[in-house]
Amino acid sequence: MEISSKENTHFFSNNTILPVDQSSFKSESSASKEKQSCCGGIKIFLGALSFVYFAKALSGSYLKSTITQIERRFDIPSSLVGVIDGSFEIGNLLIIILVSYFGAKLHRPRIIGAGCLIMSAGTFLIAMPQFFMERYRYERFPSTVNSTVSISPCLQDKSQAPLSALEKSQAKINAGCEKEAGSSMWIYVLLGNLLRGIGETPIQPLGITYIDDYAVEVNAALYIGCVQTAAIIGPIFGFLLGSLCAKLYVDIGFVDLDSVTISPKDVEWVGAWWLGYLIAGVISVLASIPFWFLPKHLTKPGSRKDSSTSSEQSKFIIEENKDQLTSYQQPMKLAEMAKDFLPSLKNLFGNPVYILYLCASIIQFNSLIGMVTYKPKYIEQQYGQTSSKTNFVIGLINIPAVAFGIFSGGLIMKKFKISVLGAAKLSLGSSFFGYLLLLSLLAMGCENSDVAGLTVSYHGTKPATGYKQALLSECNSGCSCSKNDWDPICGENGVTYASACLAGCRASNGTGKNTVFFNCSCVGNFESSQSSSAVVGPCQKGNECPKMFLYFLVISVITSYTLSVGGTPGYILLLRCIKPHLKSFALGIYTLAIRVLAGIPAPVYFGVAIDTSCLKWGSKRCGGRGACRLYDSSALRYVYLGLTLVLGMVSIFFSVAVLWVLRKRSSPQDETLSANGERGTCGTKSRKDNFVNSDQLIQSTYWPEKETRL
Repeated sequence: MEISSKENTHFFSNNTILPVDQSSFKSESSASKEKQSCCGGIKIFLGALSFVYFAKALSGSYLKSTITQIERRFDIPSSLVGVIDGSFEIGNLLIIILVSYFGAKLHRPRIIGAGCLIMSAGTFLIAMPQFFMERYRYERFPSTVNSTVSISPCLQDKSQAPLSALEKSQAKINAGCEKEAGSSMWIYVLLGNLLRGIGETPIQPLGITYIDDYAVEVNAALYIGCVQTAAIIGPIFGFLLGSLCAKLYVDIGFVDLDSVTISPKDVEWVGAWWLGYLIAGVISVLASIPFWFLPKHLTKPGSRKDSSTSSEQSKFIIEENKDQLTSYQQPMKLAEMAKDFLPSLKNLFGNPVYILYLCASIIQFNSLIGMVTYKPKYIEQQYGQTSSKTNFVIGLINIPAVAFGIFSGGLIMKKFKISVLGAAKLSLGSSFFGYLLLLSLLAMGCENSDVAGLTVSYHGTKPATGYKQALLSECNSGCSCSKNDWDPICGENGVTYASACLAGCRASNGTGKNTVFFNCSCVGNFESSQSSSAVVGPCQKGNECPKMFLYFLVISVITSYTLSVGGTPGYILLLRCIKPHLKSFALGIYTLAIRVLAGIPAPVYFGVAIDTSCLKWGSKRCGGRGACRLYDSSALRYVYLGLTLVLGMVSIFFSVAVLWVLRKRSSPQDETLSANGERGTCGTKSRKDNFVNSDQLIQSTYWPEKETRL
């Protein structure tokens, strides 16, 4: 079936029975049908792969949008949430080498289909704890739930047992509660994300190479551009879905919503995080269906049958490599493929440009992955925004900026026919100016909210350096209060108190969200107080905070665009320095390195660093430490942005080294390979060995975790 048109003509010309004109007609008719069949098959695959890219990007971005919801629901610190987020990369690590090296020899569409089913299973598993855990409990003064009787939050009965005895008694009542169902349910979220990582692994390396193998050369760039467009649309819908689910209460459908006394503005609010995973899982199942009906091989276009490489690419490959490519594409036994593994790896790591660019990418992705993982938390804590609004802003503003940046980078490369050296300069300039803009965000933060005993004293003075937090004061000394409670109320003096008891409130009226507290001794004791009443919920951030949030959004969008412009040139630089027959293997190693050395550790150590800025930890019913309730805004800003900037600057040094190597190995007499596929150099010893198909140079709008460039 794969006989070339040239061979067909020769066959029919030697046949004495059929006239020459009839054989010619049959040959042309066969070629026409073959072309039609090829185009139909590749377009079906293109549509299916685009939908898969959409599905995997949607579920991945939805996970980012639910980071804070998961942290609160399972009452775990940010560092542990980072481990859960990194488990996706661990799943990739388990099989990516096998898939990228051996997968191309197997039935690629069915492997992708199986991957989608595994991905959907993992997504469903993430949502399962909601159906096995008890209903979500949040700290609330009992009388605010269903009582209209005036009950004092401040327990003044001196005959009561001391506070320590009360706490010990409560601990005994809850003995063994750590072992109850739900205390370790976060493990299922981790395992589900691990499965997602395993299922996602074959989609990119096998899908892109399948299109590259069977698409007409002139259409390959367009087709892969369509796939990457779907990959950009996915995160937009993922964050918008996260915004919608964050508005819904976590136990919607299980409890009476009228009995819920907290709102999305409360730090203890948890949205219906699990609902989006069910939707994402169904989408992944639907995406897998077409791949089970696609063939292992499609008929290659006539223009690509006579050679194993494109006509332009063949200009740069010596005869030895052509033979190598031919044998590479022929059926090989497993042992033969395994034998070629180590020489291929040695060849790859002997390329200085590849190694330096790999190091720059690893460090830069540490910066970007950590930043994006905790970006929703940063916006919520720094600017006092709800989870729903935060996800909406990221999905509707930041991600389109990333998409436009990627498109602009490719357009600049093609428009100005930029060489390899020019691509390195553009990538470096993009990173430099992007991180320079990010530096300005250090000046665009909000001051700490006034929280009595934590950020201000009970007398209203700002704490001096070395101020020791003291939730207990003279004004609440007559109350039997627990320092572990976090049920914030807002006094009329504009100060937040950790609980009504710690505010010294002796009377309350109303129910639920409408509860009002009276005779609060600590509120009246405040130097600027004119009243001693308070209402449920924390006070709003300062008047300047909404303006700062607007400035943050503007700079954040410009930064996202600037960093994304350099993605395509950098990826093209990577491809032009790889031998064609090592293309899939090199990309697999690149993706593996990014995920092992950036995707796994970055969320963990970013989470640990962010935890150091916590001012008030929540407490579990058993007395263990839960999720953080209040962060030091200044410390959070310097830790989050500072760590991002330091890593970004280090990556720039490696990018400068890449540029230096390219300059050193090139000369004015060297021809350059521009975006239209003309000749050029990558700065390695044997230039002819290191070029790739010109379509690949134009099409390349993908790099691992590109949705992290927010």
